[in-house]
Amino acid sequence: MGRLLQLAVTFFQIGLFSIGGGYAIIPLIQEQVVERFAWVSHKTFTDIITISQMTPGPLAVNTSTFIGIQIAGIPGAVLATFGCVISGISISAFLYRLFQRYHKSEYIMEILNGLKAASLGLIISAALTILLLSFTGTSVISEIKTADWTAAVIFLCSFFVLRKWKANPVAVMIGTGIVGGVIYTLF
Repeated sequence: MGRLLQLAVTFFQIGLFSIGGGYAIIPLIQEQVVERFAWVSHKTFTDIITISQMTPGPLAVNTSTFIGIQIAGIPGAVLATFGCVISGISISAFLYRLFQRYHKSEYIMEILNGLKAASLGLIISAALTILLLSFTGTSVISEIKTADWTAAVIFLCSFFVLRKWKANPVAVMIGTGIVGGVIYTLF
């Protein structure tokens, strides 16, 4: 299968099976693009997730676009993004029809409760993956050799600033980026 078609099919599957969206999709994308196809390294994947969070738009769409560009340029970005988006559109249209017809069914409500629980598990898994990648450079616990204490201190300080003073998250991100750049330059 050609790389462009493989990108489109992979991101169609990611979009199709990503219950919860947002951060819940990170482990699924990582499993496909880092571990299965080895299109990008763990470090590059972390950078792509970071950039995807900072740019406007949904995380999954931004990530698929950035990975598509990384793998096959503009055509790769277009096909990866289309693959990711079209599955969500199809599912949404189907679910709209289903809920219009069965909106009072207890069975449907219990299915939704199960999906909420699965989404929470995926979000927690994504958070742990991001923490491990940020502080150790890998998301595989057995491969951890050392921790990046600078990243841990910056994380704790930004967490404190956000919780204590309800600072603007964009300002905190810019500030931590500057601090990280200065520290990297000095050391």
